[in-house]
Amino acid sequence: MTALVAALVRRARRDGGRPLITYYDLAAGSRTELSGRTFANWVDKTYHLLSELEVDAGDVVAVPLAASHPGHWVTLAVVAGAWQAGAVVDPSAASDAVVSVVGPESLDARASGAVLACSLHPLGFGFSRALPAGVLDFSAEVRSRPDAHAEEPVDETAAAWRDVASTLSHADLAAAPRSSARVLVRPKTPLATLTEAYLSPVLGDGSAVVVAGDDDDALARISREERIG
Repeated sequence: MTALVAALVRRARRDGGRPLITYYDLAAGSRTELSGRTFANWVDKTYHLLSELEVDAGDVVAVPLAASHPGHWVTLAVVAGAWQAGAVVDPSAASDAVVSVVGPESLDARASGAVLACSLHPLGFGFSRALPAGVLDFSAEVRSRPDAHAEEPVDETAAAWRDVASTLSHADLAAAPRSSARVLVRPKTPLATLTEAYLSPVLGDGSAVVVAGDDDDALARISREERIG
C-alpha cells in the first residue's frame, strides 16, 4: 500500500465522518460536501471501474477533466482511484491512455482508449441525455461498482503523475506539504490544485473547501461559514 492510498484508508477508518472535501460551484450555486468515508467509497468504486476497463499498474489514465475542472470533487476521486489502480495520471489527452476521463464539454473530442464522461452533477448523478457512441457515463457506471477497498500493489518509486513539466512518483506526491487545517482552495493548474485540495489535506488530516468561480463577496461568506483558517 502506497503512502497516498494508506492516508485515505486511515482517514476513512479513523475519522470517516469528518468532511474531507467541500466543493462550491459559484456559477451553478451548488455545494457538495464529502466526508473521508464517502470520498473513499467513490475512490474504491472508481478503482473497480478502472480495473474492469482493464487498467493495470503502470498504464496511463488520461484525465483531461483535471485540466478543465481541476478542483471538482469528481476529478479528485478519479485521480485517487487511478492511483489506487497503480495507473499513471496524465491531465492531457494522452495518446497512450488505456482510459480517458473527460468533462461534459468534451464529449465530441477525440480521446484514447475507453472514454468515461463526467456530468459533474453536484450529487454525482449521470447525464440526462444520450452520450455519443462509445462514451460511457462515469456516474452511471461507477455507482454500480462495489465500494469494498481493493488496490494494486505498486512500488512507491513507480510513476503516478505525468505532465509536460515532469513525471512524479507516488513517493514524490506523498512528500507534498501536509495541512491539518481547514483551507480555502481556488482552482489553479491541475497539479497545484490536486496538491492543495487533496494531497495536503489527506496526508495532514486536514480538509479543503474548493471554490470554483470568482465572487469576492461569496468567497468572504464561504470563508466565514466554513470556518476557514
